[in-house]
Amino acid sequence: MLPPDLWIVIPAFNEAAVIGSVIDDVRRYSEHVVVVDDCSRDGTANVAAAAGATVLRHVLNRGQGAALQTGITYALRAGANTIITFDSDGQHLADDLPALFSPIASGTADIVLGSRFLGTSESVPPLRRLLLRTATIFTRLTSGLRVTDAHNGLRAFSRHGAEAIDIQLDRMAHASEIMDQIKDSGLPYVEVPVRVRYTPYARNKGQRGIHAVRVAFDYLIGRWVR
Repeated sequence: MLPPDLWIVIPAFNEAAVIGSVIDDVRRYSEHVVVVDDCSRDGTANVAAAAGATVLRHVLNRGQGAALQTGITYALRAGANTIITFDSDGQHLADDLPALFSPIASGTADIVLGSRFLGTSESVPPLRRLLLRTATIFTRLTSGLRVTDAHNGLRAFSRHGAEAIDIQLDRMAHASEIMDQIKDSGLPYVEVPVRVRYTPYARNKGQRGIHAVRVAFDYLIGRWVR
């Protein structure tokens, strides 16, 4: 188990098929798991509650960015001193949680970013790999952060780190927005190797190339209006 003041935040949309096993996995390390159900049309909320998570539900589908911010805000108000965000589709492994927490525990960093390109990725489709590499280059150019993996949902924040994050872009462009906010905060950050599994289920839910273009567009528009 990790410290009792560590919370795990899981945004979820239509993940009833796998969310129970995801929660079972992470609860080996923390009892404090909050699932933000982004107005799913299946039984995601019920399955998550039955698995022991605290469940928050959006009455409208707002997107992953909004779900993350809802979960982070809730965890901070509940007294979290460390927050780890974790995807709901079964790609991440809870056994990577101690590695994410370690730099925060040692005082090395306030923000820890998981990187599949420092670790391992199982069965990653070639087009997906290309899109992720392109997104990383884009993020390095726009944010100035020297990261190796820009769109990995496995992240850890100290309380100071989490308080520096205020996600305004509701949908997938939030990943680049977070990088901007890390840069602007001036807080120390590190990347650590993590594993990502591209199961058939996860691949079927993955973004297509046209979606990546929309993400970049949404991010640039959001950055312009800020």
